[in-house]
Amino acid sequence: MKMDGKVALVTGASSGIGEATASRLAAAGYKVYGTSRQGRQESRRSFDMLQLDVTSDESVAAAVGEVLRNHNRIDVLVNNAGFSVAVAGAEECSMEQAKAVFETNFFGIVRMSRAVLPQMRRQGQGRIINVGSVLGFIPMPYGALYSASKHAVEGYSESLDHELRTRGVRVSVIEPAFTRTQFEANMIAPASKLDEYHNDRERVARRFLDSATRGDDPAVVAEVVLEAATAARPKLRYAAGGAASRLRLLRRFAPAGLVDAALRKEMHLDAPRA
Repeated sequence: MKMDGKVALVTGASSGIGEATASRLAAAGYKVYGTSRQGRQESRRSFDMLQLDVTSDESVAAAVGEVLRNHNRIDVLVNNAGFSVAVAGAEECSMEQAKAVFETNFFGIVRMSRAVLPQMRRQGQGRIINVGSVLGFIPMPYGALYSASKHAVEGYSESLDHELRTRGVRVSVIEPAFTRTQFEANMIAPASKLDEYHNDRERVARRFLDSATRGDDPAVVAEVVLEAATAARPKLRYAAGGAASRLRLLRRFAPAGLVDAALRKEMHLDAPRA
């Protein structure tokens, strides 16, 4: 399907899921602007790069304004920018770190959505696609801040979609599981490490790294984003990859106690203390 003349804006597009998504949309015919905090970079890409910090109202307004001056339209917004504290107990993370995670992962989506919605409403059509996570509907022990931010994305997206459907604008959430990106390299260390959590934290960290190494290619997620962008009747939620689909089904149909026990077993949370 070709989408010549349509304009897409993708945050966090310097690498990983964002870069793969921007490239896939460009291949489908969109005029694509990717964004990163570094901005324009000297590299061969099929899309343009803009400087944008999703935690700054001024930066968001400037980037969206540039796209609108160039094309007078934005058809698709993909909110992908995000980061996390490294695997750590919630008690080991500071309030400043909690605020920072939400400032990017949640309030960044709110800023971007608010910035593009006036134009999308004038157009009478548009798609806002938020890259969430399976951690938006299942918990992540030793990743509570990230999981909480993705739960917030789920609630915001579902509510916003109900508000906008009659105005021609749809909102979807993409829910990947582990994906092979540089996400782990960009994690920040927790503010403190407490001996009380050491053994569990280390076990979960090893399990996290192993799962990330065996995760899906970012192209898997990019393909699902394109599906959400072009569907005549878009869904609110899209699982991205086999593992994500299985987890969605497990959460929906399995008894809560079974899911809880399976999660603790997977993360080795009930292993004997050393």
